[in-house]
Amino acid sequence: MALLLTLSVAGVACDTNGKDPKPPKHSAKPVDLTFGVWGTQNEIAAYQGMVDTYNSLSDDSFVAIRSWPDHAGLVDALEKGGKVPDVFMVSRGDLAWMRAKDVNQPVDELLDERGVDFGDGYSRNALEAFATENRLQCMPYGISPMVIFYNTALIDFARMRQRLLPAPGDDEHRGWNFDQFTAAAKFATRPRKGTRGVYIDPTLRGLSPFIYSGGGDPFNDDASPTSLSFSSDGSRSALDRTLQLLRDPHLTLTDKQLARATPLQWFERGRLGMIEGERSLVPKLRTIQGLEFDVMPMPVLDTSATVGDITGLCISRHAASTAKAADFLVHATSSDSVRRVAQAGYLAPANLQVAFSDDFLQPGRLPAHPNVFNAVRSMRLPPLLEDLPKLEDAVSASLQELVYAPGVLDIDALTTQIDEESRAVLDPASVTESPSP
Repeated sequence: MALLLTLSVAGVACDTNGKDPKPPKHSAKPVDLTFGVWGTQNEIAAYQGMVDTYNSLSDDSFVAIRSWPDHAGLVDALEKGGKVPDVFMVSRGDLAWMRAKDVNQPVDELLDERGVDFGDGYSRNALEAFATENRLQCMPYGISPMVIFYNTALIDFARMRQRLLPAPGDDEHRGWNFDQFTAAAKFATRPRKGTRGVYIDPTLRGLSPFIYSGGGDPFNDDASPTSLSFSSDGSRSALDRTLQLLRDPHLTLTDKQLARATPLQWFERGRLGMIEGERSLVPKLRTIQGLEFDVMPMPVLDTSATVGDITGLCISRHAASTAKAADFLVHATSSDSVRRVAQAGYLAPANLQVAFSDDFLQPGRLPAHPNVFNAVRSMRLPPLLEDLPKLEDAVSASLQELVYAPGVLDIDALTTQIDEESRAVLDPASVTESPSP
C-alpha cells in the first residue's frame, strides 16, 4: 500500500531490525550508481564507509560518491543543469525548486515494495518536511534544530543562581525563558576581559525562532506567502521584546569586532558567550583547545519554537536504475548505516533509534547535554520557497538596520518596510513599478 500523507501521523522506521539489509543479488551486469552528498572531508569519509559496506554486499550495482564542500555547491551544480546523482542529499528548502524542475521521484511506494516498516521511527516534523503532493518525496535523513551554544567558562548557571540571577537549574537543559537568556548574556559580558554576551544573526533564519516563540509568524501565510509578516501584531510584539536585548551595544559584538572576525571565531576564542548553531558545529568546536561549551534550546518568549536544518535522501527522476537506487536508499537509511555516519559527529539523525543511541549522543564528549539536539517537536517548518536566497537578499539591509542601527528604532516603520521589500520577491505582480523619470 502506498504511503500517503497519513505519514504525518505515523513515522517511518526505515530499518530491518537494525541490521544492514543485504541487497538482492542478480545475474545481470552491475549498474553504476552515484550518491551525491556534501560536507567536510570527515563527513565524506563517513559516507564513503557506508557506501563501501553496500558495495561489498551488492553484486548488481556499484555506488560511487559525488561530493561537494557544502550544500550550496551541490545545489548550484544541479540548478545549472549538472547531471543529477542517482541518489542525492537535499535540504528541505530545496524541495520547491526540485519539484518545479521534476528532479526527483517519490520514494514511498519504492520503500513499501521493499518491505520497509512504516512504524514510529521518525518524528512527525521529519516526515512532514518531505511530504508534498500527497507523497513522500525523499527519505528523512537528518534533522537538526537551531540551538544556543554557550561558553561554560563565561556562563555558569550555578554561579548565576548564587547571585540570585535568573538561570535554569542543572537538570533543566530542556528549556529556559527569555529573562534567563538575557541574564546569561549580561553575565558573560565582561568589559575588562573584552567579552560579549550574545550574537544572533540578523537574518530571516536567525530571527525566526524568536518571532515564532513570541506568538508571531515571519510569513503572512504558511503555504503560499505573498509577503513577510514582521509588521503583524504578534511578530512586532515578539521582535520588540527580543530587540531590547539584541540592540544593546554593550552585550553583543560591535561593527569593529565583526570586521575583525566572524561571530563563530569570537566564540572559538572564548570571547563570546552565546551563538545560534546546529549540530554540524560540534566536531569543529571540539577541536578548539581550551574551549568548554554546552548547548541549550532556543529561549522561550511564550512557547518553545525553533527552526533548523532538515535533510533527506532522494532518488533522481532519471536514475540509471530506479530499483537499484531504491535498494541503496534502504541500505543508506538503515539504523546500522545511519549509526556509522552519526559517529563522525556532524549528523543529527532523523532516525529516532540512532538519535537516542550513544553513537549520536557520544557520552563523555562535549556538549554535556546532547539530548538538546533531539528536541525537534518545537521545530517550525517555514513555507517552501523557490527563491529563498533572493528573499534574504531583498530584506538583508533592513534586517541589519532592525538589529544594529544606532539611535531610537522606529519598529513600526521598519517592520512595514521589511514586509514591503519582501513582496518584490514573494508577490512581484502586486508591486507597482515606479514611473521612469
